[in-house]
Amino acid sequence: MHPSRKSRLSVSLKTRPGAFSIRRSCRGLGRSRPETLPENRSNPPFCGTWIVTFLIAFLGSCPVTQGEIRFPPPEFESGYTFPQTTSPAPQSVLQEYIDAAVLVVGLLLASHLILKRRSRRAIFVLMIGALLYFGFVRDGCICPIGAIQNVTLTAFDRGYAIPIAAAVFFVVPLIFTLFSGRVFCGAICPLGAIQDAVLIRPVAVPGWLESGLRLFAYAYLGAAVLFAATGSAFIICRYDPFVGFFRLGGNWNVLILGASLLLIGLFVGRPYCRFLCPYGVILRHLSRLSKRRVTITPSECIRCRLCEDACPFGAIREPTGNWPEGEYRIAKRRLALFLVLLPILVAGGGWGGYALKSQLARVHPRVRTAERVYLEEVGQVQGTTNVSDAFRATGQTTEVLYADATRIRGRFALGGALLGGFIGLVAGGKLLVLSIRRRRTEYEADPAGCFACGRCYKSCPKEHERLKRIRETAAGRA
Repeated sequence: MHPSRKSRLSVSLKTRPGAFSIRRSCRGLGRSRPETLPENRSNPPFCGTWIVTFLIAFLGSCPVTQGEIRFPPPEFESGYTFPQTTSPAPQSVLQEYIDAAVLVVGLLLASHLILKRRSRRAIFVLMIGALLYFGFVRDGCICPIGAIQNVTLTAFDRGYAIPIAAAVFFVVPLIFTLFSGRVFCGAICPLGAIQDAVLIRPVAVPGWLESGLRLFAYAYLGAAVLFAATGSAFIICRYDPFVGFFRLGGNWNVLILGASLLLIGLFVGRPYCRFLCPYGVILRHLSRLSKRRVTITPSECIRCRLCEDACPFGAIREPTGNWPEGEYRIAKRRLALFLVLLPILVAGGGWGGYALKSQLARVHPRVRTAERVYLEEVGQVQGTTNVSDAFRATGQTTEVLYADATRIRGRFALGGALLGGFIGLVAGGKLLVLSIRRRRTEYEADPAGCFACGRCYKSCPKEHERLKRIRETAAGRA
């Protein structure tokens, strides 16, 4: 439906299996007419359409196509043997082990380069290597971000078994994050690497704006879990912005999305990682618990602020002093207000998610099929579609289809409420953080927001002194 058309589509599924109704009222038209559900088909390129048209016209004018049939049609009654159905071979188990080994070795090397050697150049080389292997060689298909959906579907569908590679790629980076911080983001993730490689002139994003934009990542995570749990879709994989570049082709809409993010990434450091990545949400909170993490200076901080200027992600936190008495009292009152507001935000978000249950349920193919079949049954649309024809070919009754759609809508009513409540909880938590102030005596890398890229190492004068001493020691031994 075109967004400029002022119309409303309402769908009701009642407890009776056969009572599935769709009503569309058009303002200003004085009549009701059916809603034709558009199919999810991509338009062919313009030049390709002309080429196909030319070939059809050319072949249609050939004498061969207009003459009699040169070969008799096949017949299948006199001893004809049908060929066996073949299927493509599954992915080699050996390749899965190789990918898992490369991941573990890469994370071990990244932890050493980031926390021990503290070399931005070496981190960048490792990052490019991971981009080439996990991105272009392996087509960006094995990544922990999409594995969120496999884990979710495994938890909610007893008939689904998560692939070994997906389980390994989901769990291993989490373990390394608990011990070494976000080393996966800094040097191994191909999605982060392709953005980091194009960053040329970073600009600072205000803290309040970054915190607000990060809410999209939480919503994306919640929606991905909801659609995977209901068996509707794997939206993280469907809308992976960079997989088209890794595979050198793909859906034009997704390619445009990826190109837009890379264009923004020229000036804003890792926009997808900071504001959209659902796996990054999990890593943010786990990295707060990490035993080891990035430290800007190897010794005492001289407060030169060079690291703050070098970080393109706004992850450097400045020292804090004692709160003035007036600001402290204001912060206490603000904290009390936000604590009262928190349950209101959760309840309001839950109500909003419940109200969107019909729209959310249409993501499920079974619900879309039920809507289309119903419109055809009552004569509100002309003709059939491939989806409705495929359903009728199964021999199932429409009562069973409508009952399934009703059950799925019920699951989305609960799931939508939980999703909305989760988003409200996150929004309320962000407001609470505004009234909490942690004391710092020197410039520190925020363990949650730091991507472990190593740029702050190059800017620290104390780090240069450390490297100079190492070179002098090595020269003396020589």
